[in-house]
Amino acid sequence: MSLIQLRTELESFCRNRGVVAFGVAEMKDISTADAALAPETFTRLPFAISLAVPLSSEVLATLTDHPNHLYEHHYRQLNFALDRIALELVWRLQQSGYNALPIPASQVVDWENQRGHLSHKRVAIAAGLGWQGRNNLLITPEFGAQVRLVTVLTDLPLDPGAPLKQDCGSCYRCIEVCPAQAIKQSPADFDHRACFEKLKEFQRQRFVHQFICGLCVRACPGQNTYR
Repeated sequence: MSLIQLRTELESFCRNRGVVAFGVAEMKDISTADAALAPETFTRLPFAISLAVPLSSEVLATLTDHPNHLYEHHYRQLNFALDRIALELVWRLQQSGYNALPIPASQVVDWENQRGHLSHKRVAIAAGLGWQGRNNLLITPEFGAQVRLVTVLTDLPLDPGAPLKQDCGSCYRCIEVCPAQAIKQSPADFDHRACFEKLKEFQRQRFVHQFICGLCVRACPGQNTYR
């Protein structure tokens, strides 16, 4: 089987499991200075497959000025689904003679800085799935910020994508709804500390049991809903 045929098969394999965006990036093009993985990992597995699944717009519609238990459950189930898809993709890659490592969809290793083993967002941007929005999240053309991500590292030499030459333009919906006032004009000015303090406040108020919000996600549905 050629690499083109294998990629087509892998993408079909993932899309049949609910994936709406499939992209490839080379790890040499991505900053991994803050990754919780040994540098040699990226030498052995120099390619990354980025996968996205959509959030439920109906679940997001239940959010008002704070997160709720329904959103929290949905958030957890999507992470579980992504981890399962990534695991199945790893099995498929191994059956084809390649090595692969699934990176957990949402396993935080640094709570204060809200970091996981690897930035799924950076991988997705490098793979051409979307761009970094003002809300500091990946923004996809079709689904906006309403996706969850997972990454599989591999030594399968697939052709990588390229970052999209797009941005949020004149849309400021996320700024208008942010309860922490953490979102600014430029994505580079996003106030991580203010965001995290608000997440801790939501948890103390027992709206949810983990550090999540979802309000800026709800405000950014992509071109499926508005232009």
